[in-house]
Amino acid sequence: MSFASRLHPEHQVALLDLLRQGGLEIEQGEDWIKVDGRRRLKALEVITAPYPGFPTDMQAQVMAACAVADGVSIITETIYLDRFTHVAELRRLGGKIRLDGNVAVVTGVDRLQGAPVMATDLRASAALILAACNAEGISTLSRIYHIDRGYERIEEKLAALGAKIRREDEPA
Repeated sequence: MSFASRLHPEHQVALLDLLRQGGLEIEQGEDWIKVDGRRRLKALEVITAPYPGFPTDMQAQVMAACAVADGVSIITETIYLDRFTHVAELRRLGGKIRLDGNVAVVTGVDRLQGAPVMATDLRASAALILAACNAEGISTLSRIYHIDRGYERIEEKLAALGAKIRREDEPA
């Protein structure tokens, strides 16, 4: 299966540096990135900042990864203070997350548990899908129209990577 898109690793420096700090091995080329995900991510300290800093648009997805990282991660949101709408849903999956204003303290757990969760926005949707892929059991994500605003055929792309994921019609 082929998906047409162009990747620019030079636009992902803040994310790649963060993942390297978390102990992941990363290789990259002119238009590709390979992340070896066999090693458990170490706790991260994340502070969102304008480009070229760490993007607020990736904060939710990184929080999902921190939910199963080794140790306690600190995520400080400095750009969009309402960006933590996904926290309650990650907690439903078993994430241990404490909020204090614009700071989230995320204590990694060994494994998340499947649960019904609800997307609150585009970035939260991506985070919840990633968290559900790492959860034991079945998760269902409602309000998936959020994800369709920014991620074309995400279920096909993740299935091609080995995720057990399928789209079902939501009741009207």
